[in-house]
Amino acid sequence: MEQSVYDSMRDSFTRGYVQVYTGNGKGKTTAAIGLALRALGAGMNVFFAQFIKGARYSEIEIMSTLERLTHRQYGLGCFLMRAPSEEDRAAARRGVEEVREAMASGGYQLIILDEANVAAHLGVLPASDLVSLVREKPDGIELVFTGRNAPPELIEIADLVTEMREVKHYYAKGVRARRGIES
Repeated sequence: MEQSVYDSMRDSFTRGYVQVYTGNGKGKTTAAIGLALRALGAGMNVFFAQFIKGARYSEIEIMSTLERLTHRQYGLGCFLMRAPSEEDRAAARRGVEEVREAMASGGYQLIILDEANVAAHLGVLPASDLVSLVREKPDGIELVFTGRNAPPELIEIADLVTEMREVKHYYAKGVRARRGIES
C-alpha cells in the first residue's frame, strides 16, 4: 500500500534532521536562534550549546528567561589570536558530552551546537566528534550546527546545508559590533 501524504509528513517530523548553517556571511547564530524560538512556540524543548563563545552576548540575556530552553556555553573566551589551550579543548569535550547526554535524555526535540563548526576548524574539538553526534542522533531530534568552515564530512551527512555568503557588510566601513544586532 502506498504511503499517504499525511504519513510521509508525520515521518519527516518524527525523524528529525541535521541542519548546518555555515559560510562567511552574517546570520548563522541568528538563524539558529530564530529556529529555537519557532520550536519553543510549537511546544518543543531546546538545548542550545555555544562552543567558542564564553562572553555574555545579548542573546544570552533573553535565553536565560525562556522556559523549555537550556543554554550552556563551552567557550572560555576568545582565543582567535592564540592557539587553543588544553582548557579550551576540555571545555569543548565537556560540551560534546553534555550534548550527547541531552540527545540520550529524550527531553529535547531541538539541539543547537552554535559555533561547533569553528571549534572543529580551529582544532578545539575533532570534526569526528560532530559526525559521531549525527550518527548517534535518535529519531525525533533536530540537530543544528552553526559556524564558519563547516567540516566537509559534516556537510556530506547533513540533510540541510545553508551557506551564508557576505555580499556587503558595514564592518568594511569600520562599524563595530553593535549590542543587540551583532553582539
